[in-house]
Amino acid sequence: MYFFLGNLSVLDIGCITVTVPSMLVRLLSHKHTVPYAACLTQLFFFHQLAGVDCYLLTAMAYDRFLAICRPLTYSTHMSQTVQRTLVAVSWACAFSNALTHTVAISTLNFCGPNVINHFYCDLPQLFQLSCSSTQLNELLLFGLGILMAGAPVILIVTSYIHVAAAVLRIRSAEGRKKAFSTCGSHLTMVGIFYGTGVFSYMRLGSVEASDKDKGIGILNTVISPMLNPVIYSLRNPDVQGALQRVLTGKRALV
Repeated sequence: MYFFLGNLSVLDIGCITVTVPSMLVRLLSHKHTVPYAACLTQLFFFHQLAGVDCYLLTAMAYDRFLAICRPLTYSTHMSQTVQRTLVAVSWACAFSNALTHTVAISTLNFCGPNVINHFYCDLPQLFQLSCSSTQLNELLLFGLGILMAGAPVILIVTSYIHVAAAVLRIRSAEGRKKAFSTCGSHLTMVGIFYGTGVFSYMRLGSVEASDKDKGIGILNTVISPMLNPVIYSLRNPDVQGALQRVLTGKRALV
């Protein structure tokens, strides 16, 4: 799990780096224009990182399934080679998805309005500015969305159905609490990540982007990465004790 959390931290840093600094630079310089190439570059890297996040959350659910339902074979089925393979496949699939969307959006004509009602370039907002038909692009987004989000959600739900069944068979109340505690952090992030994703990309029929899209964008690109360390780390009693010692200035007894 710590190996996957380390990769998740890299994704969090990357997601903020792709969106927030460029927004702050434009606000401070009062320069609100975004070059076309920069917009497509931002689009590519955002979908690259978000795609890896989709598969990484799925790999973490599989990790929890093995740890709780197959503890005796966990070290075999989740070896370092398997971990690195899962992460490598996640990056490769996300790269293909991001490249496909970037190439597809580059084929559209933009000859009319050029104001994006958002703080970073994303597909729904660019679709609204296109002078040509975006029907094929929207079908592509829907089709790849099933592979990037639909399939992972099914796998995550299936994993946790087996986990819940195994935990409920534990006789000890303390054992059940400990097992559910190890899964609660991951389920919280899955809910936030996929909830904001569905809201952002499943409402392509709206004519104009609303301020809610920007709010969801901030939640997905800023708030969620900030919450990850809190949700995953501060639930650990050892981390809580270390943080308390830092804040109170007390040193640990050796």
